[in-house]
Amino acid sequence: MQRLKNKKLILLAFGICTPLTLTTPKVNASSFGAEIFCTMRDGGNDHESSWDAAYEYIKKQKGGFFKVSPKNAAAQITETVIREKEKFNYCVEYLDKLHPNRKLIRDLEKEEERKEKEAEEREKKRKELEQELEETNNEISEEFNNETFDRYSY
Repeated sequence: MQRLKNKKLILLAFGICTPLTLTTPKVNASSFGAEIFCTMRDGGNDHESSWDAAYEYIKKQKGGFFKVSPKNAAAQITETVIREKEKFNYCVEYLDKLHPNRKLIRDLEKEEERKEKEAEEREKKRKELEQELEETNNEISEEFNNETFDRYSY
């Protein structure tokens, strides 16, 4: 009976402590990730290099089995910048690049798919025409081989 009570206490303590230890790195990682992003952008770096550095840091700090998605990391950086406005007041102007126009991206992807499909159809049609031309050439050459040409027959 005493053993069961001890196990319950251990599980309860573990259950209380686990969420506390798991959420703290996320807050620190997103805060420092935002600091990396904003400092690099303010220093004159382009969006891509600043984003890559911040995202890699957040990904590494998260740990665990599941990694942070780029969309989630961008949201974490945005939340940190908004939450700590006084600290990151110079960084608000850079947040628009973290959340690009999703509709535009989807439209561009659809356009790219359409172009690929058209290219595949053109290639397929070209191969069909080549095959048809080859068959016609083979038929013509067989006809010429079967006939004998006499130069002086009129």
